[in-house]
Amino acid sequence: MAETVDRDPAQLSYEEARDELIRVVGRLEQGGATLEESLQLWERGEALAARCEEWLLGARQRLEAARKGSQSDDETGDDA
Repeated sequence: MAETVDRDPAQLSYEEARDELIRVVGRLEQGGATLEESLQLWERGEALAARCEEWLLGARQRLEAARKGSQSDDETGDDA
């Protein structure tokens, strides 16, 4: 898997952001990092979590749009 650290979270797929977030959380949970390193990890984790949320919200909107389209077709009797 390609290294995603230092890549702009906005450029990451959901899976890339999620996997890196898991690694960041693991490093924070291990402890032993300096305060500065911990803050950098925390900030990166926040950015990755926001990116994951963007992906999930987009997916939800697409599903809702598809469901509404399907309901419209059912109501008008159109066959897809």
